[in-house]
Amino acid sequence: MKKSLVNYFSIAIAAMIVTLGSSAVLAQSYGETINLNGTWDFEQTTNAYPPARFTRKCPVPGLIHLARPKIDAYSKIFKKPEEYSNVFLLPDQDTLNQYVRDYRKLSYEPRYSWYRRMVDIPQDIGETEATLTILKSQYVTQVYVNGQDMGQSIACYTPFRLRITRALKPGQPNEILIRVGERIWLPPWATGSTDQEKVNYLPGIWDDVYLSFSGKQRIQKNLFLPSVKGKTVTAKLMVRSFHHQQLTNRDPKLDAVNAEITVKERESGRVVATAEVSGEAFRDNETQLEVTFPFPEFQTWSPEHPFLYEAEIKLYDGEKFSDMATATFGMRDFERRGRFFYLNDEKYYLRGANITLHRFFDDPDCQALPWDREWVKKMLIDDPKSLGWNAMRICVGLVPDFWYDLADEYGMVFQNEWMYWQTHGWDQQIREEFTDWVWSDGNHPSIVIWDAINENRQAFIGNELIPELMKLDPTRIWDAGYMGDEDLVYENPIDEPHPYRAMNFTWAQDPEEYIINEPYLLGKMDDWEARHRKYLDGSAALLVNEYGWNWLWRDGKPAKLTKKAFDYLVGENATADQRRELQAYWLQCETEWLRAERSIAGILAFTHLTNNFGFTGDWYINDIKDLEPGPSLKWFKHAFARTNVFIDLADQRYFPNGSYASGEQLSFNLVGINDENHGVSGNVQLLILDSDGNQVLQKEHEILIPAYGRVNAPVFLVLPEKEGGYLVTTRFSRTGQDEFYKSRRFIRVGEGENYAFPLIKP
Repeated sequence: MKKSLVNYFSIAIAAMIVTLGSSAVLAQSYGETINLNGTWDFEQTTNAYPPARFTRKCPVPGLIHLARPKIDAYSKIFKKPEEYSNVFLLPDQDTLNQYVRDYRKLSYEPRYSWYRRMVDIPQDIGETEATLTILKSQYVTQVYVNGQDMGQSIACYTPFRLRITRALKPGQPNEILIRVGERIWLPPWATGSTDQEKVNYLPGIWDDVYLSFSGKQRIQKNLFLPSVKGKTVTAKLMVRSFHHQQLTNRDPKLDAVNAEITVKERESGRVVATAEVSGEAFRDNETQLEVTFPFPEFQTWSPEHPFLYEAEIKLYDGEKFSDMATATFGMRDFERRGRFFYLNDEKYYLRGANITLHRFFDDPDCQALPWDREWVKKMLIDDPKSLGWNAMRICVGLVPDFWYDLADEYGMVFQNEWMYWQTHGWDQQIREEFTDWVWSDGNHPSIVIWDAINENRQAFIGNELIPELMKLDPTRIWDAGYMGDEDLVYENPIDEPHPYRAMNFTWAQDPEEYIINEPYLLGKMDDWEARHRKYLDGSAALLVNEYGWNWLWRDGKPAKLTKKAFDYLVGENATADQRRELQAYWLQCETEWLRAERSIAGILAFTHLTNNFGFTGDWYINDIKDLEPGPSLKWFKHAFARTNVFIDLADQRYFPNGSYASGEQLSFNLVGINDENHGVSGNVQLLILDSDGNQVLQKEHEILIPAYGRVNAPVFLVLPEKEGGYLVTTRFSRTGQDEFYKSRRFIRVGEGENYAFPLIKP
C-alpha cells in the first residue's frame, strides 16, 4: 500500500487537529500519515541490547555507511582493491571460489545497528489506531516503542507494518527504537538472496518510514489493475481489522466493511470514475475486497505518454469512517504475443540497460546518491531517454519506492527483479514475500515484468508460486530466469539469453589461439554461435537483458572479469582512453548485431549503474555524482536509435578477421532497422576515412525501412590503393529531419600489422 506522505512538520499540525477533541475533527485524522524520514539518532552495539547512549546520527532512508561520525568498520567496508583487477573467471570451480565473496566471511566485526526517533503523540486520540510502516529495511529488523517489543521482520525488500497503538503514550514524547541486524543473521528460510558479485551486505533502513492513523479497520494494501482492452479497472483491497477477536459464542467474529473509490486524473484532478465495494471483515485479521468497475474513457500510459490517475479510497467500518488511502496507477496493457511484447495493443521493442543498485551500495562513491531525487532522475530517466532507451531491468535487487514513482511520472518501463540469483529460502517464506511484493509494487505502471530469478531455476517459484501470483496480478508477465518450456508447467513467456561472446576467450588460457579457432566476427550481422542460436528457434519472447563482457571501471581500468580481454585486445599498458574507445566500439557493434535480429523483443545492455570496483562496471566516468557519460553512453545513442542503418562488416582492427587487398571490390549490406509502427524513409551517406581522418570515398543511398522491420541495402565499392587502417562509417537521416545517426566499422587494407586508424566523435 502506498499512502500520501506529509512532511515531518505536519506532526504539529496533526497534533493540533486531534487535540481539538470533537469526534468530527478526530475522524478527519483517519488516513493521515506522518513522514518519519530524516535524521535519526544512531549507534552500534556488539550485543542485542540497546546502547547506553547514542553518539551518532544517520539519515533515514539510507544505509549505515551514512552514519556520522562514521561507523568503526567504515574503512574496512569500503577498502579499495590494492591490485586493480587481476581476476578472470575460469571454468574451474575451485579457482572461481577464490574470487567470489562469501557473505559469511566478513572483513569487520558484525554489529547491531540502532535507530532512535522521538515522536509527539496528541493527548486525546480516542479510538485511533496507529500503524508504523517501514517500506524496506535490511536485514533483520526489530521494533520497540517506549520499551515495548512490537515485532520483528526478516523481509528486506517489502514493507514491514506494525500496529503500535498499545505502546503509545498520548500527550508525551514517544521513543521509536529500531534495531537492524546483519545479513549473516538472516535465518535460512529468509527470502533475502546472495549475490556472488557483491562485496558487503550493508544493513540499514533504506526506504520511507511513516506513522499512519486509522479507525478499527485499516486499508493495509491496495492494488489497482487496469485493462485497456476491457475498459475496466480492478481494485483489490486488503483490509486489516483491529477489532478484538471473538471471545465467546455471543461475540461477533465479522464486521461490515465498505469502501468508496474515486478516480481522478492526477494532474487535472478531474473525477473520471467512482466505485463501491462491500463485504465482511474477519476480526483481528486481514480480509480482501475486490471490485471491477467500468473505465470507458481514458488516456493510456506509456513511456512516450506517461498519463497517470489517482484513486482515493475511503473505508467505512459499517457506516463509520475508518481510513483513507490513495493510489497512483496508469491505464496500460503489457502482454506477450508469440515472440513479441505489446504495449496497449501495439508491438513494442524494449531498448535500454540494467541497474544493479545493491552492487552500487558497495561503491565507496555511492554515499547518499540513491536517495537524491534529482540525481536519480537524471541517471534513471533523463540520461536513458536521451539515448533512445525506454526500458530498464532493475537487476538482482529492488530499489526505493520513489524510483518507481519517477518512472511512472516521466515514462520508463521496468523488468523488476528480486534479489534471487543463488538458490535460497524456504517455500512458505518466499510465497509470503513475493506475494507482498506484488501488492506493494503492483500499482506502478512502469513495472511491466515481474522477474523472479536471475540465471537460475527453482521449481516451486516457477511452477507453483508464479501461477498463484498470475491470479493476483494478471496484467504483467512473469520471468522465471533460465526455466524454459522443459521446466515449466505453463507456456514459457520469456527467454532471456545472455550472449556474452567474449566470455569464452576470456576463460581461455590462450585467447589468441581460441579466437583463431573460434572467430569472433564482431560487427557481422546474423553471426550467431550455436549456444545462442537455439534461442532464435524458440517460441518465447526473446529479452536479451545482458550482453557485453567488456566492462571498465570509471577510471578506465578493466573490471575484474575483463582484464584478460583488454590486455589481449589493446595491451596491458593501454591508456584509459584506448580502453574506453574499444569498449564503446565493441558495445556499439554488439548492440547493432542484436537489433538487426528482428525476432528479439528487447535488448538491455549490462550495466548502467553498479559498483565501480566490482566484477563488472558501468559507462559513467570519473566521479559518479557528476554522472559524466563515457564514450560508450554517447555511442549508444546511435546504436539504440529507434531507426538507423548499420554496416554489415566484421571488425578488422581489434579482432583477427583478416584484411582486404588494395583496390579490392568490396560488397556488403547496409542494414536498416526500424522499431516504429510505420515505415521510415531516409538518406544514408556512406563514407570511408583514412588513418588521418581524410575522406577517401562517399556514396549516398535512399532507403525505405518497413514498420518494425529490417531491410538489406547492397553496397558495391572499390577500396583505396593505399594500404592502412580505414573507417567505414554512415550517416543516416530521416526524410525531412536534420539529425543523423551513425554506424562504423574498422577495416584493414593490406597485410600490415601496426596500422593507425581514424577516430570520429559520436
